[in-house]
Amino acid sequence: MLVFIIRRLLQSALVVAVMSVLVFVGIYLIGDPLAILASPEASEIDREEIARALGLDRPLWEQYMTFIGSAFVGEFGKSFVFGQPAMGLILERMPATLELAITATLMAFFIGVPLGVYAGLRHESAGAQAIMAGSILGFSLPNFWVGLMLIMIFAVQLGWMPASGRGPTTEVFGLQLSIFSAKGWHHILLPAITLALSKCALIIRLARATAREVMLMDYVKFARAKGLSERRVIGVHILKNIMVPVATVTGLELGALIAFAVITETIFSWPGMGKLLIDSITQLDRPVIVAYLIVVVFMLVAINLVVDILYSVLDPRVRLGGAQ
Repeated sequence: MLVFIIRRLLQSALVVAVMSVLVFVGIYLIGDPLAILASPEASEIDREEIARALGLDRPLWEQYMTFIGSAFVGEFGKSFVFGQPAMGLILERMPATLELAITATLMAFFIGVPLGVYAGLRHESAGAQAIMAGSILGFSLPNFWVGLMLIMIFAVQLGWMPASGRGPTTEVFGLQLSIFSAKGWHHILLPAITLALSKCALIIRLARATAREVMLMDYVKFARAKGLSERRVIGVHILKNIMVPVATVTGLELGALIAFAVITETIFSWPGMGKLLIDSITQLDRPVIVAYLIVVVFMLVAINLVVDILYSVLDPRVRLGGAQ
């Protein structure tokens, strides 16, 4: 197990190092922040002074080395627009994104697994057919359209839910969270449903396929032959074994939601990292963009590492193969 974890840690460190180079070079070769930050009437001397103050007058390799040295101590420079540390802006918005992504993932998991297991065990029933048809819709409908339809129906026409914003927050372990109040749930429900729809469809289809496969295994047949109740067969022998792929996919999809909730956050004006990224891109705020991408890459790598370790705990064959 220790060898497996060490190998995954080394691979994760290599991925973060490579991605830091790609992100830095890709962002710093696109656009000229001076075209936005400097006034059109500014003289060439003023433009050079702004570039010198922001460190844009130095060679690219020197800027990268400065960036790496600062990144090791958790600093990614100051925002060109806000004049504040870029990492501070990201950390300020991170709880909102994590709260939304985790809520959507839990909704997708606790709805998708029971529906998928039912569709797998009763695959010829009308209910199973309806569940699978609904999962196809979940895959087909784009998130931005779902979000707009939810706003139009539940916020504009019915007036049940707010169309934007996050609502009041409560400090928990130093994090500002909104899920500890009824008003906060009113704000988070629509964007969470928007994100959870496609993930729920994926989990339904995965749980259904895995359940149908597990039902044919000898240990399930033997458990039924011993006279065990159907509830025990499903809860112990079937559900336990389908959790391995479902937990793996759910963990990976959580990382995807954290990284790609940009459109949903923009539609619902959710004050998370995604909306900050869109604002920074329009203003060519390079330090914030780079800090966001590095943080997201690190979080994705960390989530993948946790998923790999969890997978090895659930399936001993994985860690034994890794040790070999």
